[in-house]
Amino acid sequence: MTPDDHPRPPSCRRTPQRIVTHGHERVDEFYWLRDRANPGVIEYIEAENRYAAEMMKHTESLQRRLFEEMRSRLTETDESVPVAIDDYLYYTRTEKGKQYPIHCRKLESMDAEEEIVLDENLVAGGNKFFKVSLVKASPDHELLMFLADTDGSERHTLFIKDLRSGEVLPEMMRNCHDAEWANDSATIFYSTLDHENRPHRVWRHELGTDPKEDLLVYEEKDAAFYYLQILKTKTNAYIMITVESATTTEVHYVSADVPDSDLKLFHPRVHGVEYFVKHHGGRFFIITNENAVNFKIMEAPVSDPSKANWKELVPHREKVAIDVSDPDPWVEVFKDHLVIFERENSQGRVRVCSLKDMKSYTIDFPERLYFVAPMRSPDLTSEKLRIQYWSLVTPTTVYDFDLTTRILDLKKRQHVPGYDPSKYVAEMTFAAAKDGTRVPISLVHRKEMKRDGQNPCLLYGYGAYGTFEWAKPEFDTTILSLLDRGFVYAYAHIRGGSDMTRKWHADGRMEKKMNSFTDFIACAEHLVKEKYTAPEKLAIMGRSAGGLLMGAVTNLRSDLFKVVIAEVPYVDGVTTMLDPTIPLTVGEFEEWGNPAIKEHYEFMIEYSPYDNVARMAYPNMLVTGGLNDARVQYWEPLKWVAKLRAMKTDDNVILLKIGMLEGHAGASGRYDHLKNDAFKFAFILDRLGMNE
Repeated sequence: MTPDDHPRPPSCRRTPQRIVTHGHERVDEFYWLRDRANPGVIEYIEAENRYAAEMMKHTESLQRRLFEEMRSRLTETDESVPVAIDDYLYYTRTEKGKQYPIHCRKLESMDAEEEIVLDENLVAGGNKFFKVSLVKASPDHELLMFLADTDGSERHTLFIKDLRSGEVLPEMMRNCHDAEWANDSATIFYSTLDHENRPHRVWRHELGTDPKEDLLVYEEKDAAFYYLQILKTKTNAYIMITVESATTTEVHYVSADVPDSDLKLFHPRVHGVEYFVKHHGGRFFIITNENAVNFKIMEAPVSDPSKANWKELVPHREKVAIDVSDPDPWVEVFKDHLVIFERENSQGRVRVCSLKDMKSYTIDFPERLYFVAPMRSPDLTSEKLRIQYWSLVTPTTVYDFDLTTRILDLKKRQHVPGYDPSKYVAEMTFAAAKDGTRVPISLVHRKEMKRDGQNPCLLYGYGAYGTFEWAKPEFDTTILSLLDRGFVYAYAHIRGGSDMTRKWHADGRMEKKMNSFTDFIACAEHLVKEKYTAPEKLAIMGRSAGGLLMGAVTNLRSDLFKVVIAEVPYVDGVTTMLDPTIPLTVGEFEEWGNPAIKEHYEFMIEYSPYDNVARMAYPNMLVTGGLNDARVQYWEPLKWVAKLRAMKTDDNVILLKIGMLEGHAGASGRYDHLKNDAFKFAFILDRLGMNE
């Protein structure tokens, strides 16, 4: 089979869609691919999947070898560091050959008998996709609730398990997003999704009653507020409901002891102002960006937390940002300390403040380049801060840090069989962006690597939503399969993320979005100029908003890259954002723009990957999607590939692989994930002429 044997749009093709926006007409030849009810569309997707498999058939032995390499680096039977909650120690473990984790607990000591509270492998049943997003024991430790997604749509079902009998209760809440226990262990607050997959309602459920009778306690009617989180404070005093748009937040709260009391508004929303609330005894801590782009921390009395009573506790700093990339800001509250996870010059650090006098210090770590994140520290009175640490060369490590003695206690380091960190080097270099801005690039490679322009390289990028690059859940062992084949692996910390304070995000969104793309191109050019690699040896990769990045830079500089991996790529933003019925669209207007506004349309159409596909040569490309993806609809990669095939003038390969029972995150099982990674890396190696 050759590249020319690729699938063609089937005979059920419809008339091209003419889209007129602000007087500009666009003809969308493949608009009809949005109709999943059309059997021809599904047949077309299945044909693309068969074509991808056939075109990769000659790499099957390489894929198997890569999979076995990746699997060999797993400690397949493993156990997490236990978390103490009251008299119980909760932990998860994995078993060799099983796709999903097992949630367990022991009473008082790890020497006690194990109780399995939830075995995901058993409850997954025969589902080909199964993802548990939340597991929480009730305050009395007699019940367990968990949220499960069985098709990748991120519409979860809330189940309640009786840990005394082992039975799952018949009362199930469907279409859920988040949930939290009240302190009576008999009341649950949970959120549900609207037609656009936006969590917009919060309900109160009493155990033993029909969910149809649940009381609606909050409804968010503004579609721009696309995220809603329900979270109990560390003090267990309040349940906080935080609603967010891309630029604005609002917090409501209710007593966790009196769950049927009225919901209170903490402070009315103000457009462009974000704030998040933590509770500490007789006061609240408010993390806010009001007149403070990098965020500051205020405090207010619980008795009257109105704005007039807010007082500054931690001031705003020009070059240091508090990390709020997570919906729950990385500010940890303890009885005598406040711990702030902050970022400066793309490097994260941990600051510990005494609540007695606000004197502070930072925790010392052994490496110059590293990532650190808070882990669960549920005991307010504890002097131990639990953190997760890793770097490009150091496997994921769990530490307990004593806030008083300042001693860092190693609890567990991820065991990677056969891995020797001394063979690898991590470094940072800087590219000069189009406007002169210095853009950081994190690199990792074998120690013996020579900068002679002959090294294969994989450059990764994202650059959106204020997200920090390589802030992944753990050290990525799969990359070793590339490093050990001589690759340089690089992360471009482009604008649009929050790598260099929150302004870094503002300078890579809306009308400044083009900065993300030109930054990435500058990073690629820098790697070539400094002889880390060469264009004919350079592969690039991004997913979701990083897939948008892949599409834009490929249109702008197709000559600069040999291979492109675009996973679940957001490539048809203008057409998508003109349709408010598509999930998440309205909520994303403040990140990308609203093309119904003429000025927004003009800067969006300038870079839109789908709209800027041209008659020219394109690199080898592997594009992925998920049929049930609610964040980036399956038709975006499908349409994009069809248009690329129709326009390109080269003989390079373009493959499309769409998971028929997957969502935005891809496969759910850990081994299935590795198989997808092996396929992806085999494509890169093969297209670079490195198929062994």
